[in-house]
Amino acid sequence: MSTTNPPAGPSANPSAGLSAGLAGALGAPDPSVRLRAALAAGSSPGPGLLEVLVRRCAAEPDPFVRDMLTWALTRLPAGETLPRLRRELGSPVPRARAQALHTLSKLGDARAWSWMSGDLLRDPDDDVARTAWRTAVALAPDGERAGLAAALASQLGRGGRDVRLSLSRALVALGDAAASALAAAAAGPDPEAAAHARATEALARDPEAGFDAALADARRAAALGPGRAAAVAAGQGAVC
Repeated sequence: MSTTNPPAGPSANPSAGLSAGLAGALGAPDPSVRLRAALAAGSSPGPGLLEVLVRRCAAEPDPFVRDMLTWALTRLPAGETLPRLRRELGSPVPRARAQALHTLSKLGDARAWSWMSGDLLRDPDDDVARTAWRTAVALAPDGERAGLAAALASQLGRGGRDVRLSLSRALVALGDAAASALAAAAAGPDPEAAAHARATEALARDPEAGFDAALADARRAAALGPGRAAAVAAGQGAVC
């Protein structure tokens, strides 16, 4: 009696059909459709979804959908997800790098720490760099935090207000491990980096203090010079 092989096609590989359907929904023009598709992927994680989700992360313009994509990726086996995200860190697409970093921060797997290279921390794209700073702080083991602080301090004075605030928050999150790097930058020759370092120190002392006010005070102190700034702070003179 002969046996008949099942016909080839979508029904022969359900995961392929599921991936194709998900890719279509994730590429829909309506962001609410894409959001529901990402939610469905995370609610029913299965083989074949990893590549679809990772590729969509690089193209998705809506931040809420991207967050749902990240959640869906965290629902997949880390042993499969981590190597694929590592590949994305070298992508020429900034959004792909940033979203891979964001997902790694949510996974919190210590194996990803060694991938936090200086190139990522100095990435020319501000969004990628900001995400790299936050992710590196989340993953850094105790013995590596001072070295990370030094690497982050090399970026002091970079970018606009939001970029600087992100860097300050990352350094503050490192706690005492950042003290030496901040002190060195505050005494350094670059006036913007020095002011940024002093504002970061002020933020560490008083997390409720406004960053803009702290930065303005640090710039004023730099303009006055250390002797005059100390006198003003002690109430021994007025700023003219």
